[in-house]
Amino acid sequence: MVSASHNPYHDNGVKLFAAGGRKLADAQQDAVQAAIDAGNAVGRGRSGERRVGQVRDGAAAVERYVDAVQSSIAGRTFDGLYVVIDCANGASSSIAPRVLRALGATVDVLFAEPDGRNINEGCGSTHPQTLQQTVRDRGADVGLAFDGDADRVLAVDATGALVDGDQILAVCATDLAANDRLRDRTVVVTVMTNLGFRLAMRDRDITVVETAVGDRYVLEALETGGYSLGGEQSGHVIFRDLATTGDGLLTGVQLLDVVARRDRSLAALSADAMHQLPQVLRNVRMSRLDPSLIERMRADTERVEARLGATGRVLVRASGTEPLIRVMVEAATAAEAAEAADELVDALSRLTRAQSTP
Repeated sequence: MVSASHNPYHDNGVKLFAAGGRKLADAQQDAVQAAIDAGNAVGRGRSGERRVGQVRDGAAAVERYVDAVQSSIAGRTFDGLYVVIDCANGASSSIAPRVLRALGATVDVLFAEPDGRNINEGCGSTHPQTLQQTVRDRGADVGLAFDGDADRVLAVDATGALVDGDQILAVCATDLAANDRLRDRTVVVTVMTNLGFRLAMRDRDITVVETAVGDRYVLEALETGGYSLGGEQSGHVIFRDLATTGDGLLTGVQLLDVVARRDRSLAALSADAMHQLPQVLRNVRMSRLDPSLIERMRADTERVEARLGATGRVLVRASGTEPLIRVMVEAATAAEAAEAADELVDALSRLTRAQSTP
């Protein structure tokens, strides 16, 4: 897949999938990258000629995909639902309106005119403001914001409030558990998932399994444990009985199905499913990433965690893509979270300055 995910077109890269539609394991991906770096990206056939594989027309795959998504809700419809979708000028632009209308929803479409350069440009799941305003202005029931390659989705309720991946996951987990369809009453999340989600699942006797950030790690835990549902705050949600990757349209259809079956607003469903604790994220950029700083500030981290108690959480981790360390704090109030985050950033900055002093 050629994709920049939720980023601008100039960040396009090639995403590789293994047999069965799964993302490559880290070791496999590293081996491919090493081969590219060494100039050995193209294999050789038995007679020595350079082989680059085959090109196949995938038009039939589109129809199979549409059928699979529509059939995932077993003949139910979205009659009476008014939905606005933001297609991020990306992969969902033609398919998402078609599927949702076929299922009976009234659909208004934003940002569905891709030209190869306008993907994710001021739109989609990372820029949902236009969608939020449109849902409010037009009196829609639900808004759905996909990212460029449509593997994630965020929702908007009728008030224009954003419903993130944690809340979507909570709504779906609660519904599946109520219908005895949440395997082992377990859901898989990442370290970035809001503490409010964990507390809500605990109250419902649903086990939470935690992984590193990344939908590949969520899928790995789902398959290892034989679980059926997992996801990320960013809107990657995997319904393992239906797919092997995050799928924004499939997730949106499952969410709308809950709204339609329960005959309740998305705002009410998400409020019942979980209470989000205030979360503050700070990024500390440095000229050269030094992950050892995280261990060196452990005493500061533990002191803040002890002060926050059971209704707070601290996560300090190195970015996987940039030279920065991320500080995330959750607390009972936004003021507490901000104060604690600032305290940890100050501690990290002092260590950084001390390290750079000759």
